[in-house]
Formats: sequence, structure tokens, C-alpha cells
Amino acid sequence: MISKYRELFNAQFTEKKYQEFKDDIASDFNYMPTFRLGETPFFISKELQSQLIEGCNEVIAFIQKKDFKSLTNKSLELNSKVPNEDGHTTFLAIDFGICEEEGEIVPNLIEVQGFPSLYNYQLNVYEKFKNHYPFLKELTPFINDITPKEYSDILEQAICNNHPKENVILLEIEPEKQNTKIDFYYCKRDIGIPIVCVTELIKKDKRLFYKNSNGDEILVKRIYNRVIFDELNLRTDLQLNFSFSDDLEVEWAGHPNWFFRISKFILPFLKGKYFIETTLLSDLKEIPQDLENYVLKPLFSFSGTGVIFHVTKEDIESVVEKELYILQKKVNYIPIVQSPEGKVKAEVRVLCVWNKDDEAPTLLCNLVRLSRGEMIGVKFNKDKDWVGGTIGLFERQTKSN
Repeated sequence: MISKYRELFNAQFTEKKYQEFKDDIASDFNYMPTFRLGETPFFISKELQSQLIEGCNEVIAFIQKKDFKSLTNKSLELNSKVPNEDGHTTFLAIDFGICEEEGEIVPNLIEVQGFPSLYNYQLNVYEKFKNHYPFLKELTPFINDITPKEYSDILEQAICNNHPKENVILLEIEPEKQNTKIDFYYCKRDIGIPIVCVTELIKKDKRLFYKNSNGDEILVKRIYNRVIFDELNLRTDLQLNFSFSDDLEVEWAGHPNWFFRISKFILPFLKGKYFIETTLLSDLKEIPQDLENYVLKPLFSFSGTGVIFHVTKEDIESVVEKELYILQKKVNYIPIVQSPEGKVKAEVRVLCVWNKDDEAPTLLCNLVRLSRGEMIGVKFNKDKDWVGGTIGLFERQTKSN
């Protein structure tokens, strides 16, 4: 998208440098991420940056509506409801496919999540890219050109809310087995909070405790929640000493209810130039004749689980719980990233944080996924190069840090 930097990067790129970049990431914790690392950043033009910001602000305006909770209460009725919900989400991830409409490049909203993403990893992958391509210091992954320290401070405030670090935990299901554990490692190193499995929590009355490395029981005052209920509900083998439905004396950095409220559930409500036609299956008056132009998606799945890309009439008719599915118009991803062999598609996830006393979320950073397949995602990109997770870089508004 910024031809100057694309040409510079591609001229310097070698498979050897790519391996050194990966080894640099692996060296931090003697661990190589299990997801594929994209070879290149995505160089985002000022025009596309402006469109992404505009699209995010339109999503945020809807989430800020006074009746947002009443509009989304059904999302909790269809799933699980956790007590002591706060006034707004702490984390917000807004996904845009980079598409083509009538010959113009335009970001189309794919998904919205009221749930944390790879906030800590993305900051570090930016530093790794700069290690191997020093000219990238001229660019920034931060939406409003903040400094890395400002980013870290905002993120730490969102996660810890001024509590002592030992009283704040990153909570996950068997974190050592998660595909995103590289992000947990960076969170523990950079912010200083422990990583705790749901099975390790101890409940006493309304309070939760975990044991530190010395075996001491430590009170949990705030939970940085990374638990996906989809996975939790499937894991009948897990023995928990508490329930998420318990009335607990604990703060949530990312209250679980927001995962359901801010999800595909809100897509049918969103109208505008960055939003694509989306219909709740229970509201579908007739099945479209051109189903090849649609995707069928479960409302509350994660990481593309249950998505049907080649939809048939039978697929729609066989859905029993139609209020749990959407039919979404396909978007026309445009191959836009020039690789050594052909062009690659891109999806940009804008990462936002909404700290407790702020009037609105702050657009912070981003995550980019590159694809050569029909869809963005691992199963559509097996055995391909110049695909996978990376970061988008913008031209600076100010001088380099």
C-alpha cells in the first residue's frame, strides 16, 4: 500500500532473514509460536488508515448507544451470564477485510469482539521487525502515533487498574496448551502478572486465590480474562473450584459478558459503507438464490469454528437454533500485498482499550493476517508462504521516537 516501503522491504527480504526474524522471537522464551509468522508487515497508506479509523468510530458509536445493553441482553440469554458486569467493555477488537468495491479499495467490517487479542505480542513483533529491517523505525503500528511506552502504560492500566501485580492474574484454560501462549509470556514479562489456569483457582466464600511459586495463597483482586466459554463448555474433564456464574469479589479486565454482547450478534444492526449485509437466520424471510455469495456463521464461535463458506439451501434449513446463526454477504478481498510470487490478501484487526473512566475506547494498535486462501485463517493457508500473523505499519504523524 505504501510502495516506497514495500519496495524497500522486498529488496532486503531473504529466507535467511525471515528465519533470523523467527529465531529472534523464539529466543525470548525459548519457544516458537505455533501459529504461522507472516514474512512481512502490511504497509498501510494514510487513506486506508483514515478509512479504518472512520469504520472503527462508527462501530464505537453503536456500542456507546444508551440502549446498547438492552439491545444485546438476548446475547446473554442465549449463552452464559456472569454477575457484576461493568459499564462497558475493557477490550475491543475490530476486524476489517481489505476489499475492492467498484474498483476502489475499502475496508469491510468482518467481525467485532469485546475480548482481548494479542496486545502484548504485537508490541514485541514490531520491535523484532525493526531489529532485522532498521528502516521500519520510520513507521509505527500505533493508530495515533503514540510511543511504545504510552501504549504499554495504557495497556497496563487496563489490565491492572492500579492493583498490585501479584493480585492480578491472566486467566486461561491450560495456558501452556494454547496457540496464543506467546502473548501470555510477553504479558507476564512486560506487565508482571502471573499466568493462572482456571483449575488452579481456590474459592473461599466470595473470594478467589491462587498459589504463587512459593506455595503461598495470594488473593485475586482482578482477572485479565482470556477464557473462551466455547472451549470451557467443551472441557468436561476440567475440575474447577469455582463457577463463572458465582457472585465473586473480583474485578474483571474484560468482563466475560462483553464477549457475547460485542460479537457477531451486533453485525445485523450495523449499517453503513464499511458494513456488509448480515442477517440473523431467524429473521431471514427467504433464502437467497445466489447463496454462492454468502457465508453462514455461528454467532458466538471463535477462530472461525463452524463457519460454512460454500453455503447450500440444505445447510440453512438444517440449522435448528436459527437465532444463533447469521447469513453474511461475502466480501471481495483484494490481493494487495506484493510478495516475491504474486499478491496476498489482508485483514486488519484494530486493537482498542477502554479504560474505566474514559468516555470512549482508545484505538491503539493492530494485528494483521495475510492470506492466499479463500478465507483468512490457518486451514485455508496450509503450506503457503507470505501468509499468517503480522502487523500493520503506518506513516508517522510526528518525528521518530
